[in-house]
Amino acid sequence: MRWLPYLIVVLLATACSYSGVHSGRGFDEAEALIQTDPAAALEKLNAYDLSRFDDSATMARWALLYSEALAVNNLTAPTDTIVNIAIDYYGRHGRNDEFRRASRLKALIQAGERRDELATALYLQKEKEFMLYKERSVRGLYIAACAIVLILAGGVIVWQHQRLKIKNLENNALISEASGLRDECSALSTKLNGSLANRFGVIDELCQTYYESQGTKTEKKAIIDKVKSQIDALKADEGLFAEMEHSVNACRNDLLSLLKEEWPDIKPDDYRLEVYLASGLSNRTIALLIGESIDVVYKRKSRLKARLSASALPHSGLFLSVF
Repeated sequence: MRWLPYLIVVLLATACSYSGVHSGRGFDEAEALIQTDPAAALEKLNAYDLSRFDDSATMARWALLYSEALAVNNLTAPTDTIVNIAIDYYGRHGRNDEFRRASRLKALIQAGERRDELATALYLQKEKEFMLYKERSVRGLYIAACAIVLILAGGVIVWQHQRLKIKNLENNALISEASGLRDECSALSTKLNGSLANRFGVIDELCQTYYESQGTKTEKKAIIDKVKSQIDALKADEGLFAEMEHSVNACRNDLLSLLKEEWPDIKPDDYRLEVYLASGLSNRTIALLIGESIDVVYKRKSRLKARLSASALPHSGLFLSVF
């Protein structure tokens, strides 16, 4: 898009070349000559190149003076083209004095008595120059319109480019942040899995062993008692419970911290159940850790889930995700 500013400059320069080429200098002198030397005034007005005029006001004044010079020299114009330039312009712009003056000149020219071949040829030449002026004016309008469209389009393109650039920077920042979070979450997940394998996995294994050994032969009683004693020790280990809370918060978007903040009146037993569920412990393990049967665990889970579902807590969906 680096070429766009240069193209716009070229178009503007081209458009400017079609304007400002002649401002009608010397018209006052020609108007004064009409009264003192009509032939010299007509000659001076014929010397102008109409195709180089820069605006319609200049063209209208020249047409008015030229028509007046023809009338004063008693020359008949072959057509009404030139005097009509003045009539049309002054009529559109509400300049009544000039409009009436041009209309009166039109009648005088049509009633002129002299027909001069040179004057007629010069008149026709001025008509051609006027047509060239019109073509140049239309072309200048087209170029100006194209330049405006290109400027607007260029502005939109630059704006969109900047907008996309900002968006890309934002997206890159988000991708970088997401990548960092993903790496952090992966590390936390690895840490949690290792912790679960080392500590919570032991709980699950001991509890499974207890259930498998319960009610068997008496010689296994010593094993059952040993396993149960280890489970009781784990139940009383507040350091282990605190580690479970920390791991859950680290890998589940501060689930437990948000639960305490949004539901400060939650019962300790319900909170402990939420911690165990969020840690991924089985129903059997939870039953042994809270000292209840599996049926009681199912009922307590159902009641807690119902209360969370009925609550209007902002993060109730997160809290329910552990069930």
